[in-house]
Amino acid sequence: MYAVVAAGGKQYKVSEGDVLRIEKIPGNVGETVTFDRVLMFTDGDTVSVGEPVLANAEVGGKILEQGRSKKVLVFKYKRRKRYRRKKGHRQSYTAVQIESITA
Repeated sequence: MYAVVAAGGKQYKVSEGDVLRIEKIPGNVGETVTFDRVLMFTDGDTVSVGEPVLANAEVGGKILEQGRSKKVLVFKYKRRKRYRRKKGHRQSYTAVQIESITA
């Protein structure tokens, strides 16, 4: 049994017990979170596809961590022009453990 959920502008295939890192959502560690934008649900036999979302399906989970990923360096360079720019970026994320899928 799995579902496809839209969160943070991306789509994730989730099953019960999965841990996924999504774009940062508000909440503290240990709180529950509900994803109501379920795009597809299957229980092994039947497949339900939303247009665009399923009306009676939701996925519940628990926030495990609020963190920031590793630094990504952005380096701009133009040869022979003495132009160099170095910047870093750390993306914030939320780690969520999927506890229930209901449809």
